Amino acid sequence: MIHKFKQGDLYFVLDVNSGAVHVIDEIVYDLLDYYPKLCPISAIKALVEKYPEDQLREAMADIDQLIDAEMLLTDDQYINSIEFQNRSPVIKALCLHVAHDCNLRCAYCFASQGDFEGDRGLMSFEVGKKALDLLVAYSGNRRNLEVDFFGGEPLMNFEVVKKLVDYGRSLEAANKKHFRFTITTNGVLLNDEIADYINANMDNVVLSIDGRKAVNDKMRYTISGGGSYDVIVPKFKSIVDKRGDKAYYVRGTYTRENLDFAKDVLHLADLGFKSTSVEPVVTSPDIPYALRDEDLPMLFAQYDEIAEALIERDAAGKPFGFFHFAIDLSQGPCVIKRLTGCGAGSEYIAVTPEGDIYPCHQFVGNEHFLMGNVMAGVIDFGLSNEFKNAHVYNKKKCRDCWAKFYCSGGCHANAYNFNHDIYVPYDLGCELEKKRIECSIYVYSKLHEAENAETVSEIVDMST
Repeated sequence: MIHKFKQGDLYFVLDVNSGAVHVIDEIVYDLLDYYPKLCPISAIKALVEKYPEDQLREAMADIDQLIDAEMLLTDDQYINSIEFQNRSPVIKALCLHVAHDCNLRCAYCFASQGDFEGDRGLMSFEVGKKALDLLVAYSGNRRNLEVDFFGGEPLMNFEVVKKLVDYGRSLEAANKKHFRFTITTNGVLLNDEIADYINANMDNVVLSIDGRKAVNDKMRYTISGGGSYDVIVPKFKSIVDKRGDKAYYVRGTYTRENLDFAKDVLHLADLGFKSTSVEPVVTSPDIPYALRDEDLPMLFAQYDEIAEALIERDAAGKPFGFFHFAIDLSQGPCVIKRLTGCGAGSEYIAVTPEGDIYPCHQFVGNEHFLMGNVMAGVIDFGLSNEFKNAHVYNKKKCRDCWAKFYCSGGCHANAYNFNHDIYVPYDLGCELEKKRIECSIYVYSKLHEAENAETVSEIVDMST
């Protein structure tokens, strides 16, 4: 299977199964519609009015060379992979909901302004401790374990966060584990002391802001109705300035209220943030700010604009990163990741303040997806197996999709929320993902144009 596309002034062909990406001439681009599907004579006949026969034969030779090198029209090597077929349950990542409460009331919040449609509450140290114990117990031989302090707003329960970091560190040596901690915050409660602790102890920090002041404050406002932009921007600048080379993201959400979201991405870059992520809202289609299929042309144009800006600013010595263009073009790091994605429910779980276990943070509160409770120390691996099997080969729409090894079947929660089935991907999300992949390949190619490499097969990571 191949996918060919034009982005900017470049023509590309992606070999889906090998992951090889080729920057090609227009003649090869056109010829691939006919050859090798048709014989050389028929292919030449189809294009001879546009290109001389000798050039067409030369282009066919180039195509043949790529096929012989197993870099074009290759067979699927993953479906029968022993690594994929013999998977055992291993939990490697944990989303700790240390606060089901929030000091903002964001209009689009999937967590119902922090309470996840339940009682507001904070996680106790005992519950968090049991969650970390469970993660260690079910992590098998996995050494590196991911823990995200999440909410609501986790800084509302920061003393417990600190105790849990200390407890996690105390488990590492005896269990041969290493915890990588992340915290996601709206920034309202940030101060110098908290920022210094985060910079010293968190491997990553996600800072929530939607972009321009008017855009941010329309959706992200305080309990009293005031905007949050003026409060958080100085704090975000301060924590990032002190963070050095450690990872962070400023992360926003775009809606139908700001379809021109490229301006928000560039605004965040202009504020000095080098690692940005502005993501599409996912909500009920009857909500006024929900994205619609008719918005896709404008949304595609926004991604084009971001791609060109990344290239231009890099050339001007002002590079920045955009999370959704930071894909892995080498199709790594492992077969399982390529086929199953985030691992929600099978490799990744979320834990509520009461200790209830769910496949991920977006399923919290839906009792159908309750997997157990950390205080009992058990996980329902029947439900876990259901998620484990929700891979690209078991999703009809994914099987023949060129993007399947990059999106890995998409978000299970979005699939369920829109289609009531984790095996049926969210259509609009699929279209946006495919556009982002094309833009990512284009940006990488432009940034490495001087190398004049025909095949792109390295990791694209614009955040570095």
